[in-house]
Amino acid sequence: MNAWYLICFLSALAIFIAFANQYILKMQTTIAITTGSVVISLLLILAVKLQGDSTALEITQIVSSIDFNQLLLKGMLGFLLFAGALEINLAALKKQRWEITALVLFSTLVSTFIIGYLSFYLFALMGWPVPFIYCLLFGALISPTDPIAVLAIIKQMRAPEGISVQVEGESLFNDGIGLVIFTTIFAVAFYGTEATVADIGELFLVDAIGGIVFGLVIALIGHFLIINSRDVNIRLLLTLTIPTAGFAAANIWEISGALAMVTSGILLGNITRSKATERTGPEDTRYVKDFWHATDSFLNALLFLIIGMLIVTMPISLAEIGLGLLMVPLVLFARFISVGAPFVLFKKFRKYDKHTVKILTWGGLRGGLALAMAAAIPRDEVFIGGSDLHNLIVIVTYVVVIFSIIVQGLTISPLIHSSINSAK
Repeated sequence: MNAWYLICFLSALAIFIAFANQYILKMQTTIAITTGSVVISLLLILAVKLQGDSTALEITQIVSSIDFNQLLLKGMLGFLLFAGALEINLAALKKQRWEITALVLFSTLVSTFIIGYLSFYLFALMGWPVPFIYCLLFGALISPTDPIAVLAIIKQMRAPEGISVQVEGESLFNDGIGLVIFTTIFAVAFYGTEATVADIGELFLVDAIGGIVFGLVIALIGHFLIINSRDVNIRLLLTLTIPTAGFAAANIWEISGALAMVTSGILLGNITRSKATERTGPEDTRYVKDFWHATDSFLNALLFLIIGMLIVTMPISLAEIGLGLLMVPLVLFARFISVGAPFVLFKKFRKYDKHTVKILTWGGLRGGLALAMAAAIPRDEVFIGGSDLHNLIVIVTYVVVIFSIIVQGLTISPLIHSSINSAK
């Protein structure tokens, strides 16, 4: 069995879990898939450790051969961000533009440094004296909220529009900013690059601003072609070229493909969809919308099952799991401070729901994006207390991500319901 066959089987398994969840657990689909992946991962680990089952061993070897960083960051991420951005309400986004800007720029950066400093002492306290630059790298990869996890859960729970737009807008945009911060610290940590203000400014302009501008360009081209197409199937295929060829081109030119997908998705989902509906009627537009909704759901299901498989390939100890659990309150504390600070200022100019900061803190889920960045840390290059830094960071990140999606995802509902009731 090769990697492609494994992905095919995992796809079928993910869909089966989603189907069974409708009648058995009746949980939010993303949470059900993640929970299922954890259970399957534990079963595989037990099979490998206790019995040395040949099939389980073969599966772990295949999973370890998959370049998770390339699969997500250079492949699936384009589809997931584009599909999510298609559903964003541009008018509502404009109303929350200052809040989203603060969350994307200020909160992500502040959280990175808070987690970096606090994790430095926690790692040392637990017997892993990780150098500060690698703690800062961990802060950069765990700070951005994951659009893949957030969008799926927040949409289904129907949070108030203001909070929903803040969470969705932040999660879609801050991955690009988070990647810029991660890339900069990564270059300093592993390539000895000097992180001067000029270098960081140039990287930001080329990567982030370049991605947004490129997203505008492909959105304009896509808009013209879609509006002037007479066949609904051609219009659908035209939308597919954006997260495929468009995303690939952005990565080749070393600009933010993530921000390009978000920008183009928002414009096509609002301006182009509105114009297309006027010309062809709502049925054709709904056909394209339903396709992307189904694609988004399928890739979400597959992604979280692959994440579960990733942990099977690594040596893991109870001490590392304990470290990951201790890191959870630290990450939540950094999230609360970095989100709450700008809202102290915003509350002087606008009225907000009293649960806003709580929902933004507890609803700031981490997911596949954090694991993909963690997986990008080189193997067998840095060892801390006899442990490979790569494995240590990935395991800690995995624990934080699983807690985030399952525990926070399952318990965010009461906060959202409280917010809805107080608004009535």
